Amino acid sequence: MTWTFHDPDGYAYRRVTPADLPAFLAVMQGAGMDPRSAWHQTTISDLEQSLFGAPHSGGFLALSSGGEAVGCVGFRPDLTDPRTLTLNKLATLPEARGHGVARHLVGEVEGVAAREGFRRVLLAVSQVNLSVQPFYEGLGYRPVDETYAFSSGKNGRPVVLAKAVTPAAARPHKEAQP
Repeated sequence: MTWTFHDPDGYAYRRVTPADLPAFLAVMQGAGMDPRSAWHQTTISDLEQSLFGAPHSGGFLALSSGGEAVGCVGFRPDLTDPRTLTLNKLATLPEARGHGVARHLVGEVEGVAAREGFRRVLLAVSQVNLSVQPFYEGLGYRPVDETYAFSSGKNGRPVVLAKAVTPAAARPHKEAQP
């Protein structure tokens, strides 16, 4: 399923396809993550496995009015709890910040979780990126004492956050207007 819709700020959002992997990686690398982050070793092959390697996996891109990728997020089922969908690789380019792009991308993952029968969304904040924790907490995520199965462990134990989702959180998708 590939659908696209636009928000009031002019950004378009759509599901990631394999052809989008270079753009997805470029957003991750251009987001300004700390150089110690494991993101700097991510490859197209890594993204392919993460975003398309299992049922219920995928991601979204946020596109500027010019069609350039300015935000991304991935998701995949948790390895230890079949009722949990993990959110990963959320990134926005500096020029897209402050327009709700990241908030919208997180909301899309929560919608997928609700529509596909997951009960919660789980994510991890790296020790080298703790400044983003208040963003997630502002969206209703709370720290949990759990292990994040997909952590590289490169920068110590991440802060793990979770949020319950319900079928009511499932939003219908709006098709883009030509």
